[in-house]
Amino acid sequence: MSADETRDARAGAGRRELTYAVLLSLAGAGLALWAATRTWSVELTVRPSPLPPERVASTGTALLPWLPALAVVGLAGGGAVLATRGRVRQLLGGLLALLGLAVAIGGGYGLVAGFEGVVSRQWPVLCLVGGLLAGAGGLLTALRGRGWPAMGARYERPSRAASVPPDGAPAGPVTGRRTTEAWDALDRGEDPTVN
Repeated sequence: MSADETRDARAGAGRRELTYAVLLSLAGAGLALWAATRTWSVELTVRPSPLPPERVASTGTALLPWLPALAVVGLAGGGAVLATRGRVRQLLGGLLALLGLAVAIGGGYGLVAGFEGVVSRQWPVLCLVGGLLAGAGGLLTALRGRGWPAMGARYERPSRAASVPPDGAPAGPVTGRRTTEAWDALDRGEDPTVN
């Protein structure tokens, strides 16, 4: 296997890992956010006759107000994994792993807490699962994210030394009218509209 094939294989594996990490983070945080907005407990309060009992439903958001906030931050962080690179991406992955763990702890607390009334355990379980998924995506990013490809690196403007053509003459504005010349100028980081 040649060096180019090895590099391409590593880049392909990095893109797959990046995709898995982002999908885990977004799916886990989204699942936890959705489950936190469902009714976790229903309390019936008896009222004097002939009035029917009063039904008070409490969502996970009402019982644990910080839970959906962490899930929203996890959603934003999952998207930010795409926009970061290197050490910053790894630090973001560590933060996402901690956020996922906190969401999972909130879901676990919802399972064992003695809330008033009839308690539905399915939504806290989904919060727990969502937190674990988001945490797994963050952990994968923290451990492996440094070598993953960065978004938009192809379109960053090169340094001044890199934009000088091999003949030593500085690159100037595009003088021809052909479309390919304008696109080539954009690839070099030049503005083809400057005369």
